[in-house]
Amino acid sequence: MASPAHPKTTKKHNARLNNPFPRAVPAAAFRQYGDAAPPLSFAPSSAKLAQAHDHPVGSRFRLRWDPSHGGAVSLAGIHVSSSVMWETIPGVAFVSAASAVTEADECRGSFALRDGRARLVPDRQTVDRIRALYRCDADLLRAAAFQASEETRFPVLLITGVVSARKAGPASSCCCGLRARIRAGQPIFSARYWFLLEEKNNTQVAFGVKIADYQWSCGHAADPSSPPPAGGSTARPQRTSLRLRLHLAGRVQRNSGRKKKLSSGFPVREEELSALLPRLKKEDEEEARAPEEFNRVFLTYASERDERFYGFGEQFSRMEFKGKRVPVLVQEQGIGRGDQPITFAANLLSYRSGGNWSTTYAPSPFYMTSKMRSLYLEGYDYSIFDLTKPDRVQIQVYGNSVRGRILQGHSPTELITSYTGSTGRPPVLPRWITSGAVVGMQGGTDAVRRVWSQLRDHDVPVSAFWLQDWVGQRKTAIGSQLWWNWEVDDDHYAGWNDLVRDLRRGGVRTMTYCNPCLVPMGGKANARRHLFEEAKELGILVRDESGGPYMMPNTAFDVAMLDFTNPSACAWFKGILRGMAESGVSGWMADFGEGLPLDARLHSGEDPVAAHNRYPELWARVNREFADEWKKNSSGDHGTASEEEEEEEEGLVFFVRAGFRESSRWAMLFWEGDQMVSWQANDGIKSSVVGLLSGGLSGIPLNHSDAGGYCTVDLPPFLRYRRGEELLMRWMELNAFTVVFRTHEGNRPGSNAQFYSNARTLAHFARCAKVYKAWEFYRARLVKEAAETGLPVARHMFLYYPEDRRVQGMTCQQFLVGTELLVVPVLDKGRRTVAAYFPASDGASWRHVWTGQEFGNNGHGGVGAVHGFEAEVGAEVGYPAVFVRVGSPVGERFVSNLRDLKVV
Repeated sequence: MASPAHPKTTKKHNARLNNPFPRAVPAAAFRQYGDAAPPLSFAPSSAKLAQAHDHPVGSRFRLRWDPSHGGAVSLAGIHVSSSVMWETIPGVAFVSAASAVTEADECRGSFALRDGRARLVPDRQTVDRIRALYRCDADLLRAAAFQASEETRFPVLLITGVVSARKAGPASSCCCGLRARIRAGQPIFSARYWFLLEEKNNTQVAFGVKIADYQWSCGHAADPSSPPPAGGSTARPQRTSLRLRLHLAGRVQRNSGRKKKLSSGFPVREEELSALLPRLKKEDEEEARAPEEFNRVFLTYASERDERFYGFGEQFSRMEFKGKRVPVLVQEQGIGRGDQPITFAANLLSYRSGGNWSTTYAPSPFYMTSKMRSLYLEGYDYSIFDLTKPDRVQIQVYGNSVRGRILQGHSPTELITSYTGSTGRPPVLPRWITSGAVVGMQGGTDAVRRVWSQLRDHDVPVSAFWLQDWVGQRKTAIGSQLWWNWEVDDDHYAGWNDLVRDLRRGGVRTMTYCNPCLVPMGGKANARRHLFEEAKELGILVRDESGGPYMMPNTAFDVAMLDFTNPSACAWFKGILRGMAESGVSGWMADFGEGLPLDARLHSGEDPVAAHNRYPELWARVNREFADEWKKNSSGDHGTASEEEEEEEEGLVFFVRAGFRESSRWAMLFWEGDQMVSWQANDGIKSSVVGLLSGGLSGIPLNHSDAGGYCTVDLPPFLRYRRGEELLMRWMELNAFTVVFRTHEGNRPGSNAQFYSNARTLAHFARCAKVYKAWEFYRARLVKEAAETGLPVARHMFLYYPEDRRVQGMTCQQFLVGTELLVVPVLDKGRRTVAAYFPASDGASWRHVWTGQEFGNNGHGGVGAVHGFEAEVGAEVGYPAVFVRVGSPVGERFVSNLRDLKVV
């Protein structure tokens, strides 16, 4: 089939004032079948389908067909005790499709996709055969678009049948009102489908759905018993043309009254007909532009009413998604995301830039449930997971086929290990990045040396200075911003090489900043290279419809984006990174990656909507390949150090914010992007915990946030979001228990409290950095575990207490670090106590780090119960509620290190 057409995109970059209440998405323009579920039937001529039957899928799994109540299938392991991994709803279609025009709104990295006018919506599914296939069944495998290899675990299972409709769906204009009666007869369209299941490994079954081109008939559905055509495609007869339909409408007979009659016998009033024809003409013109093939595929299957869903990538407002419709589209997370009044203001000034509960830099088409069911989609098509109905899941994919995997596991940790085993895990981080605080600074050489001196006076363990303004600053309408031309500004950082060398001699690395965008440099007098012009000349920038560089608005200036589907762009940018590393830089923030336009033209020629979700992976891959190449080429520079020591101590580090399903295969480290400097739930300190934990349940094991947040809005007296001391201190306490402890001054440093603002904030920063240092030994172990299993450093308690209903409902209240530390952060202004929950299912007791008090079934501070208990615990500033597992060597060593660092 042809690639999907580019979406109809509406650009909304330049409006001064916008609707502060934008249309909610995803808002389906058509509801498939309304409230009535499409029926499932099976070929009555098939004796095998008339009886329940088990079919093998590889050697470890089986699919069971049950014809009762209309028919259903279920997938499980071969053992009788194996729980069901996936099942359909009896009598309800589990495969369907549609054809619709994609509409999109786009504004500065914020996107909204929805269905436009829809047609070809089947209202039934028929199963005609379920068959185990082997290597000798080449024709049937080819019809299902299946490519066998030497590793294929036969048998694979193929379900075939037909989706069809006697008339178009309820939202399709081609079937409503008089137009349906004008058409001659009742047309039927139908299409064959192939649903394939293949064992991929001991814990995964791959599935694939392919739907052939539709065909019309004039009174009988396609014969479900007919064999599939060669090559898997179906001939599609020519549709009735506009001219023929108008001709039929004009074949009228004169009657004595004012009514006219079509040749088919339907009475139509003359004035009604004259009013109808122009509308028909307009609709047919629109239909001529509509997609000719199916470009939506739906999978519908069963869910239990009390089943809870986790995952979907790095989410910031929710941990659990039952009852929600979850879109999977990479984009800006938004400013406010529903917190008011900032969301209203952001949407008013820039369309959709406020975001909503579902907008995120790093989504993933993956979930796991409280019933230990898990599934993910392969590919990069835009998808929506509809969990709004209590008894089912419906996945809508903006494409003409679907591939994915169903996972088997008895616990959340097994499911994450299985998932990341196929999607990828990060490498072991060099020990230097996790040995102390990463200090985020701006302001030039003198400012860095001044703060460095203060940190040494306070004996702060520091691993690196992260200097995002190394490229120089430009003054714009919204303040100071960076020059996106990736070379050092020798005026802003005079003596750059000396600064980098001096820091390194003091045991401190230097980190910088870059992103995949470039800007014209005509306004910068001291630029040595003009990277935008170089890339333009080489033809390695993303193109617009005219073939020129696609210039995208970004805050106060326009930028062009490198096209990493072009190998030349990858090689060229590695040269930029090489220049950074040769100057002594040890790491960088690899920002952005979420803004590829949905109507871009790419070197690869691929669908830009799917490429939009893939771009963050391409961006991370370029950075990772360079980091690996640099380490390999530099491996001879470390004297007689062992390979293990080199692995732990040396190497470059970069961190990203945008991502998709397989980003952890390429990214070394994530950070959560641009939270508001606020206490609010959707885009403040609370959201940073939700993002940390939801990402951890979605295959992002190494993640952190800006200590103190980033987005500052200071417009007195109406809109003031400024970082106060208390927020900064509490965020530092929180981030002292993440994999990397990094500060950020924010987008308006002068409006925010900083760790160096006064003696109080500096002393608190030193204390938190020492707390972070105290569990370095355990952090190193957890980083290796993340690389080996995909388990996150910071862990939602659902990983170990999945049946605890209290744990299932937790969002940001508390989390585990590995298995041995329990952290209950203060996330509300003015609070000096927290409510800590201690599950009882494993019989563990927990010791408070600062007081030594124990909490557990036989401990103090709460009443033991089968489902655990809650206790109110003190949490003064500087003394966050942290607990160690009683009897844990890790906990004992952590407390001992705190004493040695004079923190306890």
